[in-house]
Amino acid sequence: MSILSLILALALEQLRPISNRNPIYLMFVRIANNMARSLNAGEYRNGVYAWILAVVPLLVGAVGGYWAFTSLSVFAALAWNVAVLYLLMGFRQFSYAFTGISKALQRDDLSSARELLGGWTGQSTSELRDNEVARLTIEQGVIDSHRYVFGTIFWFVVLAPFAGPAGAVLYRAASLLQQKWGGHGDVFGRFADSAMDVLDFVPVRLAAVSFAIVGNFEDAVYCWREQAAQWMDQDYGILLASAAGALGIRLGEALHQDHTVKFRPELGVGSEASTEDLVSAVALVWRAAILWLAVILLFSIAQWLS
Repeated sequence: MSILSLILALALEQLRPISNRNPIYLMFVRIANNMARSLNAGEYRNGVYAWILAVVPLLVGAVGGYWAFTSLSVFAALAWNVAVLYLLMGFRQFSYAFTGISKALQRDDLSSARELLGGWTGQSTSELRDNEVARLTIEQGVIDSHRYVFGTIFWFVVLAPFAGPAGAVLYRAASLLQQKWGGHGDVFGRFADSAMDVLDFVPVRLAAVSFAIVGNFEDAVYCWREQAAQWMDQDYGILLASAAGALGIRLGEALHQDHTVKFRPELGVGSEASTEDLVSAVALVWRAAILWLAVILLFSIAQWLS
């Protein structure tokens, strides 16, 4: 039922896209922000308690709903899985910004591309040049494709046999909490960072392998081995280095931001990322996603036959 749930959720998302500004997403973000304000007393344990309070009720609801619908019929359980996955995963959750930036760059509308990129990433973009906008767009697209697609698929498949969509709920909730609480050096968000490191360890590497398989394998593996460790976040370094090598482009490097030049490690080989490479990046993610679905289908068939 896992593979059917994934296919139906992705198909539904293509037919009727749902934005990451949907009410459920916004409600969880508001709850996370309120918890950070009210529970952050400057101690590590506060972040642990807050994380548990934010995530566990969602897991209980996901598992409880799955078993309740399973008791009715397998079709009801399938519908529950599809509905939850539809809200949590999919390309359209991030591709609307990616597509808008790509179209703006193609018509040489750099200001619109900067504005869209700034709204998407939350970074200062007013000084970025066109090639820097293209680089940062591909980087954010690769990272978001992992958050919304590969990481979510992995944990859904792992927990689906006995917990329905709980794995997808766990991963997306942990990802959002890490984005809101972690990465700022605040002790309150340290547990959110650690939890995400654990959840991402396997799926990040599987996503990187899939980029290599559907792209330039040798360059992807070389960049992964030689360059990924230099990136600020090693997991994302693995993703970006593998994707850059698979595409035959360079990511990372310097950015003009905040009235200065921010130097970053170079990832990838070949030419500098350009507007034309945005289409190639989307195609790479799609091929990798199809590869994942094919592998899951093969495992499902083997399981049914056994």
